[in-house]
Amino acid sequence: MLSVQPDTKPKGCAGCNRKIKDRYLLKALDKYWHEDCLKCACCDCRLGEVGSTLYTKANLILCRRDYLRLFGVTGNCAACSKLIPAFEMVMRAKDNVYHLDCFACQLCNQRFCVGDKFFLKNNMILCQTDYEEGLMKEGYTPQVR
Repeated sequence: MLSVQPDTKPKGCAGCNRKIKDRYLLKALDKYWHEDCLKCACCDCRLGEVGSTLYTKANLILCRRDYLRLFGVTGNCAACSKLIPAFEMVMRAKDNVYHLDCFACQLCNQRFCVGDKFFLKNNMILCQTDYEEGLMKEGYTPQVR
């Protein structure tokens, strides 16, 4: 967001083609915009309010969420096998991707908090307790409870 200098000639808005006489204006894609004119083509959110990043593709100006929804890559959760939308927050362990709600020990269902240790054994997420118990057993093969 730029502040308009009093001695500066008003600039034209790329959205509505009117002069920008407001106190503030936005500069995006080497053009100037009223705060109300720079909007996502899909959801109409004001892009100056949702952050400092916008996305363009196929002549559309988009917010991050709509860009990912329209053009992002989706995948399946390694725990529940359901689709994960491209805009959704995920957890990753090696090549596996999980919904946040699915990122839990696959034996005892304990959810992990920030900083908790987890282990990936035979492509299963395990808490520290279940992992260590499994190591103590000979020929450990985890069985999902």
